[in-house]
Amino acid sequence: MRLLIIRHGEPDYEKDSLTPKGWREAAYLAEMLANERIDKCYVSPLGRAKDTASLTLEKTGMQAEECAWLQEFPAEVIRPDKGYPINSWDFLPQDWTNVREYYDRDLWASTKLMQDGDVRREYDKVTEAFDKLLARHGYVREGNFYHVRRANRDTLALFCHFAVECVLLGHLIGASPMVLWHGFCAAPSSVTTVMTEERREGIASFRISRFGDVSHLYAKGEEPSFYARYCETYDDGERRD
Repeated sequence: MRLLIIRHGEPDYEKDSLTPKGWREAAYLAEMLANERIDKCYVSPLGRAKDTASLTLEKTGMQAEECAWLQEFPAEVIRPDKGYPINSWDFLPQDWTNVREYYDRDLWASTKLMQDGDVRREYDKVTEAFDKLLARHGYVREGNFYHVRRANRDTLALFCHFAVECVLLGHLIGASPMVLWHGFCAAPSSVTTVMTEERREGIASFRISRFGDVSHLYAKGEEPSFYARYCETYDDGERRD
């Protein structure tokens, strides 16, 4: 089985839709995905993801199943430098890298800050729903691998958001989402591909074969959006926080 985890196009957060650039990105994405063999589409309930998916659905004649758990990861914490609730997936490096637990796949949500934000509960809601979806398609989780109930080469497209994408990927490969949230960057409209590997009959694991691909943008001469990144150097005028 193959998963295509797709981030929405450049967002207009105020309208929960896309900017003009985001709509171009979604159109170029749709052209690329029309050449893929997609069997089923799933989409976040948020407007920017639904708008991104809409052009692919129109082009392919497919329909998407809306999944509440694919919305942007909602848990908030009181970040050390802020003093008020903010996204649990956006920390300054000096505030999270010196906390050993954040690198651990089991302990990352055990700090007082994460416990106060009830982050583990939100994480479990997402990953449990994700595993139910995978089970519907023939792959049932047991511990850290998946039993193959119905081996297949289906392709599932998930239109969602960067932070929840990292939660899904971390769950599949056994990594703390904190490391993915801060160590990876998936540009708007990017595509991440995850494949099953069944090296022994009936036992499967998932492996990332492509992360954050924006080749559909480069093919059209469209620069990737800066959204999801921060300033490359402090004086370059791009966003710092």
